[in-house]
Amino acid sequence: MPAKPAKPAAKNRTDAAPPTSVRARMRQRPLPYDANVARRHIGKADPIMKQIVKSVGPYELEIRGAPYESLIRAILYQQLAGPAAAAIERRFLGLFGDRIPQSHELAVMTDEQLRTAGVSRQKAGYMRSLAEHFDNGVLSDKHIRRASDDDAIELVTQVKGIGRWTADMLLLFCLGRPDVLPVGDLGGRSSMRDAYGLEDLPSPVQMEEIAEPWRPYRSAATWYLWRRTDLVTM
Repeated sequence: MPAKPAKPAAKNRTDAAPPTSVRARMRQRPLPYDANVARRHIGKADPIMKQIVKSVGPYELEIRGAPYESLIRAILYQQLAGPAAAAIERRFLGLFGDRIPQSHELAVMTDEQLRTAGVSRQKAGYMRSLAEHFDNGVLSDKHIRRASDDDAIELVTQVKGIGRWTADMLLLFCLGRPDVLPVGDLGGRSSMRDAYGLEDLPSPVQMEEIAEPWRPYRSAATWYLWRRTDLVTM
């Protein structure tokens, strides 16, 4: 079952990381492309996006972590948010001495052991699948980082429980790819509908058509769509 989109929060679409969290242990890295160039390009290419950029301000997407640890966190947060997710995450790390487990450690954890941290039986299976793929060399951080966008998606969706939405979030927030358009993201679809005056949520084909002028910086435009919803008052 693929990961479910979550509601945007804060500037980077994630809550501030508590001290005992996977995200707090994920090293932040510079954006691998020029944020100002991306911002100017999407503003010049699309008059509606130009107004969104003007309202939101600087492009401040944060790139953080390695693929393995990012995917662990993605599985933990599937269909969860807020205090409940943070509590499970804290207990999960506690199983490993308050650190992110290595793949060989996670691969041998039983359902019962993971259940003590509040991890569901289904997610326990997803985590073991992820750990096994990394432990046996089918996946590696280096391989994923060097792969093209399409190849990276194909690689990580081999893992049980990792779907296209999670793969797109990995491309955006971990790998820092500049031209990602997550057509399955509810937050982005809703923001696009409202910003572009559509009657219904846009289909993937409609999103691709609207986003065509944003290339090769659709990641930046996606971030601005998410941030736009933080500024709109009803």
